[in-house]
Amino acid sequence: MNIATFKIDLQGEDLRIGIVQSRFNEDICHGLLSACLAELKRLGIADEDILIATVPGALEIPLVLQKMAESQQFDALIAVGTVIRGETYHFEIVSNESAAGITRIGLDYGIPIANAILTTDTDEQAESRMVEKGTDAARVAVEMANLAISLEELEAAAEEHAEDE
Repeated sequence: MNIATFKIDLQGEDLRIGIVQSRFNEDICHGLLSACLAELKRLGIADEDILIATVPGALEIPLVLQKMAESQQFDALIAVGTVIRGETYHFEIVSNESAAGITRIGLDYGIPIANAILTTDTDEQAESRMVEKGTDAARVAVEMANLAISLEELEAAAEEHAEDE
């Protein structure tokens, strides 16, 4: 039996990426964004194929991701933010609701979204993770965009084959 497998494709040329960045915990969010942008460029994505929107906090990220998804102008989206545990239940609300919104938008619109919203107990944990998380988000966005495109091409080829029969 011959099993076909999609290969990991991290070639970013011709991909268009939308990024929504929270301004809350600004220094860490800038670190996440800087690492993400550096990796996107390393993977071949041109500056003119990246759009960045900023929002006040993590809870506002899903709405702007939704607007970007509705535009159908992007191959993948990236959410960038930081939620650091405080002394109240607010941490859980923001963390859970932003993640649920991001997941729902990706599924509803069929667009890959890399979730690079750090949720940590301390500023130090966030600082130590920001570069790796930003870099990973870029790689996830590119890989998933290419996989989604390949699956769409496979579906189109199957439909064309069915019409020929």
